[in-house]
Amino acid sequence: MRQRPAPRSVEGFHDRLLEIQEGLPKRLRQCAEYLAAHTDRIAVSTVAEIAAAAGVQPSAVMRFCQLMGFSGYSEMQKLFRDSLTAAWPDYRERLKGLRDSGAGSPSALLAEFAEAGTRSLEALVSNVDSRQLDRAVKVISEARTVHVAGLRRAFPVAAYLAYAFEKMERPAMLHSRTANLDARHAVREGDALIAITFAPYSAATVDLAEHCTARGVPVVAITDTALSPLMQLDAISLMVREVDFGAFRALSATLALATTLAVASGAKMLD
Repeated sequence: MRQRPAPRSVEGFHDRLLEIQEGLPKRLRQCAEYLAAHTDRIAVSTVAEIAAAAGVQPSAVMRFCQLMGFSGYSEMQKLFRDSLTAAWPDYRERLKGLRDSGAGSPSALLAEFAEAGTRSLEALVSNVDSRQLDRAVKVISEARTVHVAGLRRAFPVAAYLAYAFEKMERPAMLHSRTANLDARHAVREGDALIAITFAPYSAATVDLAEHCTARGVPVVAITDTALSPLMQLDAISLMVREVDFGAFRALSATLALATTLAVASGAKMLD
């Protein structure tokens, strides 16, 4: 039975942690310490993954959730998933907002998305870490096989990279999770992974990146914020932020970055 209502915000979650952390049994204290330091993992990890990372049994994680006021892990995870998407209304609401603002004509939309793309590209050029970019190109050019993972909004970028590598006659594999197939076992020593994910982050992409880093396979991460789970890994991280219009985000800067990685690594192999 719940001792008190569950926190209704991420801030409330942290406040509750501070309230209960004193006097917790050892295993529950391990859960509290891990989750306090890795709240970004809750939205994209299973209860088994959280338990393994915290060094406890899944049952301890479940007891911790109930102590926090949740019915179980799924309810706690929903709080964090909702916080990731709260700033982004669903597509119907976005379209309604554009219509109500009078900005929904095709020509107006074209101008606005072109402007958003221009600003995204300018920010990319100004903010990209050139050292990380050079490292990423080196890793990709030296890989025996380049694995590419990007789902949902990131899928067009991942598909383009796989296409570009195939045209350059580079061994490459697109991890699309078609039919829910997990192809992580195709990754071998000497390969590299390009992992692409944006908030709300894809658990499948993050899991594959974790699988690779744990086995010493280099990962090039394309993501959007310092809170991205990919930023917690030993990966070569490239940050790209897309300017939105009407809560719609195009992929102008991300595709430019992906094209750069493909072309620069291809050219490097000719050296």
